[in-house]
Amino acid sequence: MKPYCSCGGATGSNTSSKATPPQSTGSPSFRQRIIKTVRWLLPGITLALIPKCPICLAAYVAVGTGIGLSVTAATWLRTGLVVLCVGSLIYLVLNKGLHLLQQHRQARSKP
Repeated sequence: MKPYCSCGGATGSNTSSKATPPQSTGSPSFRQRIIKTVRWLLPGITLALIPKCPICLAAYVAVGTGIGLSVTAATWLRTGLVVLCVGSLIYLVLNKGLHLLQQHRQARSKP
C-alpha cells in the first residue's frame, strides 16, 4: 500500500514527511552521475582485463589472493565473468535504449 495517494495528498490522518511523494529535481546529483558512470565502466573494464588464458587467470588469482585454482575452475570462472560482464552491458544498453525511446515518445506526444 502506498503511503500517499496519486494526487499528492496524504492518506489517512498521518501527515508526516513520509506521506509526501518524493520530488524529482530534474538533474541528477554528482553522486548519481558517478554511480551511472561506474555502472558502465565496471563491466567494460573487467571484460577488457580478463585474460584469455585460463592458466593466466589462475595465476592472477593466486598472486592476488593466495588461493590456488585448477585450470578447470579458472576456465569456469573466466566463462562466468565474461557472461556476467556481457550480460550486464546488454542490460545497460537495453535499459538506456528503452529510456530514450520513452523520452522520444513523450516528446512526440506533446503538442
